[in-house]
Amino acid sequence: MLSEEDDALDAVRPIEWVDGAVRLLDQTRLPHEEVYLSLGDHHQVAEAIRELRVRGAPLIGIAAAYGLALAGLASTAAGRTEFLSDVRSAAGLLRATRPTAVNLPWALDRLLRAADTARDIADARQALVAEALRIHREDAAAQEQISRHGAQLIPAGGAALTICNTGALATGGSGTALGVLRAAWEEGRLSRVFACETRPLLQGARLTTWELQRLGIPHTLIVDSAAGVLLRRGGVNCVIVGADRIAANGDVANKIGTYVLAVLARQHEVPFYVAAPTSTIDLTTPSGEEIPIEERSAEEVTSFAGVASAPAGTAVFNPAFDVTPHHYVTAIITERGIARPPYAESLPAQSAVAVQ
Repeated sequence: MLSEEDDALDAVRPIEWVDGAVRLLDQTRLPHEEVYLSLGDHHQVAEAIRELRVRGAPLIGIAAAYGLALAGLASTAAGRTEFLSDVRSAAGLLRATRPTAVNLPWALDRLLRAADTARDIADARQALVAEALRIHREDAAAQEQISRHGAQLIPAGGAALTICNTGALATGGSGTALGVLRAAWEEGRLSRVFACETRPLLQGARLTTWELQRLGIPHTLIVDSAAGVLLRRGGVNCVIVGADRIAANGDVANKIGTYVLAVLARQHEVPFYVAAPTSTIDLTTPSGEEIPIEERSAEEVTSFAGVASAPAGTAVFNPAFDVTPHHYVTAIITERGIARPPYAESLPAQSAVAVQ
C-alpha cells in the first residue's frame, strides 16, 4: 500500500462534491493543463459528459448521480409530484448523454429510487445527495478490491498491454484495469505497461501515460496498429482492459480497438482480461448484439486539436466502442472476485451481491 506521503503526491481526484457543486477535472485539457471546473446545475454536468470532460464508465455514473442531485437542489417545485417530475426530466437529459456505458443509467436509477421513497421534498433533496455520495464511496472501495483480485493474474516480472484510460481518471477510486496494474507494480510483479494511443481522441497517449508517469510505473506508448507486432514478438504477458458494459453472456463493450486486441491476444495465446465493477455488468442485456454503441462526430476523426487531417467532406465511421465476444475473454475481474467462463453462470453469481 502507498504511504500517506505517496498518496498526496499521486492522488488524482477527477470529481468531487464541494459545497453543493461538482468540482470536475477537465480531461480534455490533459496532459498539458490541470483545469478544474465548478458545475452548478445538471445541464452543465450533461454537457461535460457529452464533451468527454468527464469520461470512463464508473466516473460517468458518479458524475450523472451528482448531476441529478444538483437538479434536485435546483428544483423550485412546490409539491412532491412536481418535484419528482423535475428530477425525472433531469434524469432523462443525463441518461441520453452516453448510451453505451451502463453505469450511467444504473446510477440514475438508484437516485430515482431514493427520491421516490423520500417523505417530502426536503427529504428527497437530502436523499439524492446522500445516494450520489454513497455511489462515489462504493466505487472507490470497489476499485481497491478489483485491484487486489486482479494483481494476482499478472505473472511475476510480466508486462501488460492496455488501451484507453482505466485509472483514477476514469473511476471514483484507483482505477479498473490500470488499478490492477498499479497494484501489481506495488507488489513487485509488473515490469512495464504498454499503452495504446487510443485513436481518435488519444486517451491512452494523453491520460494513461500521464497517470503512469505520476505513479512511476515504466511504460511505453505505442500506436494502436503496433499491437500486433508487439504481441507477435512476445513483448507482453497479458492484455488487460476496462469495460463500459458487460452483457449477461460475457460479451464486453469497451473503447473502440478492444476487439482487435482480443483477437490478436487469442492468436498469440496471450490472456485477455477485463476489469470492471459489478455496476458495469448488465444482466438485462443477453449479449453484445443488444448493447447500444455510441457513434460520435466525424470531426473527431477528420481533425485533431482544431487542425484538419483529412479532406473536407470525407465520409467517416466513428463508433466510440466495439464489442468483444465472450469467447475471447479469459477472465473478468470485479470487486467480488474473478469470473471465468461460462460467464452465463459466473456473472450472475458476481452480481448477486452487487450494490443495490
